[in-house]
Amino acid sequence: MAALQLNRLDQDRLDGKLGKAMQFAMETIVSAAHVDQVNELVDISFAHIDACFYNGRAHLDFVNYMLDHGATLAVPSWTNNGLVSLNDLSLRDPLASREMNEARQLMQAYVRLGCNPVWTCAPYQLPDRPRLGEHIVGSESNAVSFYNSVIGARSNKYGDYLDVCAAITGRVPFSKLHRDEARAAELLFDVSAIPAAIRANDLFYHLLGHVIGRKCGHRVPAIAGLPDSCNEDDLKAISAAGSSSGSVPLFHAIGITPEAGTLEMAFQGKRARQTIQIKFEDLRQARDELGRNSDRPLAGIALGTPHFSYSEFQRLVELLNGRSAAPGLNCYLTTSRHVYQQAQEQGWTGLLEQAGFRIITDTCTYFSPAINGLRGKIMTNSAKWAYYAPGMLPVEAVIGSLGECVESAVNGRVMLDQWERA
Repeated sequence: MAALQLNRLDQDRLDGKLGKAMQFAMETIVSAAHVDQVNELVDISFAHIDACFYNGRAHLDFVNYMLDHGATLAVPSWTNNGLVSLNDLSLRDPLASREMNEARQLMQAYVRLGCNPVWTCAPYQLPDRPRLGEHIVGSESNAVSFYNSVIGARSNKYGDYLDVCAAITGRVPFSKLHRDEARAAELLFDVSAIPAAIRANDLFYHLLGHVIGRKCGHRVPAIAGLPDSCNEDDLKAISAAGSSSGSVPLFHAIGITPEAGTLEMAFQGKRARQTIQIKFEDLRQARDELGRNSDRPLAGIALGTPHFSYSEFQRLVELLNGRSAAPGLNCYLTTSRHVYQQAQEQGWTGLLEQAGFRIITDTCTYFSPAINGLRGKIMTNSAKWAYYAPGMLPVEAVIGSLGECVESAVNGRVMLDQWERA
């Protein structure tokens, strides 16, 4: 492999002429390039930072070191959600007070570094998101998948600290999904045999993403047969589910996503190595894997993983139609500050709070310090939540469409529709 090509500014950074923080960041980028076995770096225009999520004291020590040594950001950088909500100081766990205190310190440190404090795992729902073809740094798995697939920006999955170093230098290795050839689809999932009524149900996309994550390995998948009604909420579901059950940082939806106007475009002129026909039984199996409906009473509802969108708020209010959750249920909804403000302006947040839903920003409900009382059988509309929460909380999950979740909340017991009868 040829030697790594560095421009004059890169070399000055690496030599320490721009300070210790910049030198450390540049050394990290150079090391990543060696690992990826590439000899070029590329400029980025944006970064979404996951290192603001507290996973131990090392996270706080890292950002404090960078701040103490004069670190500044080279590109606009937004924050992922945190372990806690800075907007709700009532969410306290006495047994985790030190952890929660350091988590808040960590989030505040990234604000001092210069990050835009959006605190969301769905930054693509905010204005000024990256555009088609832009090289960026994504860190949170569903956001990486959405940025690559739905927007057509270019990012690998950047782990903690590497994401920050990239934001400080504005440079990343020109590797993997930053390159044209790595973005070609390699296998095809055909969903055209699934009945149209099923494909029109929002739960379909969560289960499809779970199936794709299970089956595609490290190959880039394409999906044929999605209906014209497929929208960004549906694509968000595929992104989140596919990057939870597997590793799907990029997928192509034929005729829908920007790099897949046709099958030929998605595969860059080549043939699919494999075609997988998705059957209804695949979806049923995915639903069973994500949680069976046991005889235990329903204890709560968890919505918004990834964070609830504006259109999902609107649909939830419409589905409730003035009704409230049954007494005794713990009903949580997580969203970003930006979308919360939009929903608040429409009067939806007040209606939902009156209906028994607690709305949380900045964090997610499967992080145990974030919530109180979420235990037992919990129903969710999110494959990601159903996949992760039982390993992090004392819960068992049941997954349903948003409509099923609403009817279950109102009736105080799990209410399932055509998915169980088909």
